[in-house]
Amino acid sequence: MEFSINTVTLFLAIMLTGLAAGLCFTWTNAITPGIGQLENLGYLRSFQQMNRTILNPLFFVVFFGPVLMTLFAAILNKAAAPQTFWMILIAGGVYLVGVAMVTIFGNVPLNEILDKTDLMASNEQELKELRKQFEGPWNRLHLIRTITSAISFGLLILAGFTK
Repeated sequence: MEFSINTVTLFLAIMLTGLAAGLCFTWTNAITPGIGQLENLGYLRSFQQMNRTILNPLFFVVFFGPVLMTLFAAILNKAAAPQTFWMILIAGGVYLVGVAMVTIFGNVPLNEILDKTDLMASNEQELKELRKQFEGPWNRLHLIRTITSAISFGLLILAGFTK
């Protein structure tokens, strides 16, 4: 196997996309169902803290890095087999729309509503209403991120085999 910049870039796109897909899968499979069993205050406080904690430089590299790396990989592999180029480009587009854009325009606004709420000053009815407003929409949007990140990851792996 040749270790050119094309190969290294595709490898990094695959790795970062795989990490993001794994993160999404873990939230879908374990975290949200687990905290979903909590009462309203516990659920909302847990989600609020996780949302605050996850926003760190490593998260941003893993979560948004695939957008840049698939773009670079597509550009660098433009002269490769056409199916390689198109799989990389489609994987990047799927990730951009289904993960990055859904996050920015869907999950983040919901997270901001939750973050701005003083949960300890809210009564049980307010907590119940906030959870109803937050939980279902957030989980539906996150399922889109989980599915599209997995599709993107799979396409990138296939592109690596066609090189």
